[in-house]
Amino acid sequence: MNFQFFIAQRILKNQTAARRLSRPVIRISVWAIALGMVIMVLSVATGNGLRKEIKSKIISFGGAVQILNYQPNPVYEQVPVQLGDSLLHQLRQNPAISHVQAFGQKAGIIKNKDLFEGAVLKGVGPDYQWDNFKTYLQEGQLPHYRQKGYNDSIALSSVLAQKLKLALGDTLTMYFIRPNRPPLFRRFTIAALFKTDFDEIDESFLLGDLNHVKRLNQWDSTQVGGYEIFMQEPDQMNELARNLRLLLPFEYDAISARQLNSQIFQWLDLFDLNILVILIIIIAVATVNMSIALLILIMERTQMIGLLKALGDTNGSIQRIFLINATYLILKGLAYGNLIGIGLAFLQKQFGWIKLDSSTYYVSQVSIDLNPWHLLGLNAGTVLICLICLLLPSFLITRIKPVKALRFD
Repeated sequence: MNFQFFIAQRILKNQTAARRLSRPVIRISVWAIALGMVIMVLSVATGNGLRKEIKSKIISFGGAVQILNYQPNPVYEQVPVQLGDSLLHQLRQNPAISHVQAFGQKAGIIKNKDLFEGAVLKGVGPDYQWDNFKTYLQEGQLPHYRQKGYNDSIALSSVLAQKLKLALGDTLTMYFIRPNRPPLFRRFTIAALFKTDFDEIDESFLLGDLNHVKRLNQWDSTQVGGYEIFMQEPDQMNELARNLRLLLPFEYDAISARQLNSQIFQWLDLFDLNILVILIIIIAVATVNMSIALLILIMERTQMIGLLKALGDTNGSIQRIFLINATYLILKGLAYGNLIGIGLAFLQKQFGWIKLDSSTYYVSQVSIDLNPWHLLGLNAGTVLICLICLLLPSFLITRIKPVKALRFD
């Protein structure tokens, strides 16, 4: 066995040699590291979980990238897009793209008795990927549309349904304004109720048949409002949008979800900064605690250090003994912290006990994302930074003289 490991092991196992001062300080240091690790695990898990959940909601409703007719300020009323079969085939063959679907929009007013609400009918077709939307379904069955014909079934948000006093299976009337002409109206049957916790979606949109939107906008069968593109790696959405602009005709634009929802994504980007600040503070506190514990261990073992030096041991060898001790204490604290932190995160993920205000955070409960690589990085980074910082107090050993240390009491 390595000499330094042998001495460090004897120190750790020698319970009677521990003095009254060092034992409580070491315990406090270990539990300070454990508490810090709990906070770091929960901060990263909740921060990543919230960011991932909000991004997922944005992308599931509108795709990672949208192809629209170029407009300086995109609005609900759309200018139609008409892509050739060869270009659509090229998009679907792109390895970065997982799905391409057409959609169209038409703004109108929903009326139920004496209640009115402005809303946008988002028309979708048979290629619409409902799997991305099923998690937000509250009641009923999501409608399915065909290439030809008209389906009057719609999916309405429960927020709009509550405002208009509508229920599953009810019929609603929606009016569409036309300039210098009487408004058009259509009657729809509520087949499903959904809730995304996004006020911008829940208070404004209902999902219906794309063929209705085409007829209302007087588009031909080849025209749509735009195309929603889903990706294998949504984090690369801006890069894909730039590449698509080179393929599209000059009158069309590719806009990423980040560009369409810039304020929300800027708010999400602040999570990285907040998490980084928390990690720096916690690691700093853990390092200070371990430095104090190491200094006390060195002071408590002054006579042993003097004896080892008198026997010919080097300063570097003795330093490694105490750094091995410190590493053991750090790993012990991290083990407790990981166990508690991951356990609490797992319980929240399973039962969702901690709730949030959906109007502020866009989710109704604290979301959890336990990424094993992030956990590994936290643990490895904490150990590495603490040990680097502990090198400075360990240099106290070099100032201890064997003659004085052997008489130290």
